[in-house]
Amino acid sequence: MRQNFNDLAAFVTVAKAKSFTKAAAELGISPSAVSQTMRQLEERLGYRLLTRTTRSVSTTEAGERLFVSVAPRFEEIDAELEVLGEMRDRPAGLVRITCSEFAAETIVWPKLKRVLPDYPDITLELFIEHGFTDIAAERFDAGVRLGESVAKDMIAVRISADGRLVPVVTPTYFENHPVPETPQDLVQHQCINLRLATQGGLYAWEFEKDGRPVRVRVEGNIIFNSIKPMVDAALSNFGIAFVPQDSVDHHVRAGRLVQVLQDWCPPIPGFHLYYPSRRHNSPAFQIILEALRHRD
Repeated sequence: MRQNFNDLAAFVTVAKAKSFTKAAAELGISPSAVSQTMRQLEERLGYRLLTRTTRSVSTTEAGERLFVSVAPRFEEIDAELEVLGEMRDRPAGLVRITCSEFAAETIVWPKLKRVLPDYPDITLELFIEHGFTDIAAERFDAGVRLGESVAKDMIAVRISADGRLVPVVTPTYFENHPVPETPQDLVQHQCINLRLATQGGLYAWEFEKDGRPVRVRVEGNIIFNSIKPMVDAALSNFGIAFVPQDSVDHHVRAGRLVQVLQDWCPPIPGFHLYYPSRRHNSPAFQIILEALRHRD
């Protein structure tokens, strides 16, 4: 059975003060309550711990031995509690976030690298993965997903604007291939596929026009499970890639890639930081959250 150490803490206070009156003032109780607590402790341990006189209180041999043993431990506890109090007021500690490589490279890290130098006591861990992680079971503080994928029991904070998936390819590709005019035309083209980490299958490209959704399963001899190599493969003329517009805008502006089927590419929900609704957020987590929050 776990012991109640309040009487030991009171004993340490008395031994230091060498007075029931002074100890009582420090403990916020009456001198008679302190005296009674000491008698009960002595009865529990079976040793006389204190020698009482009309003017002072001193420790017996057994009392001195107990004091020397337990007083440093209470000091360590007090010191640790003080540190925790300081941590409450000064952002510090480890914050673990799981996210995809694309979200880490384009949103999470670009935002946080501007803020973290101001908080040297915060340690950030970004764990790159592409599946849906149980952040509570894996002891993550938060995860990053597209808004439509966040579970209902989570708090979700938007960290990016809405995006768009677009088909892109090199201009030279069309020297030997016709320009697709509808999503269905893509089945006749060499396309760069994406393997879904959560389901294991290949992603069916999703389009929409005039409220009419279209899903197309494309063919190609190149498959990746992340965005960056898909863009690199498209730049190397291996075919058409269906990727976030943010990842290729600069290549399109430079003329290295061209976008097709533009009127078939609807907006998709932006990325959100999600975390359990019942969690207590540390000051360090609050700094990370505010740094990532999307602002129009």
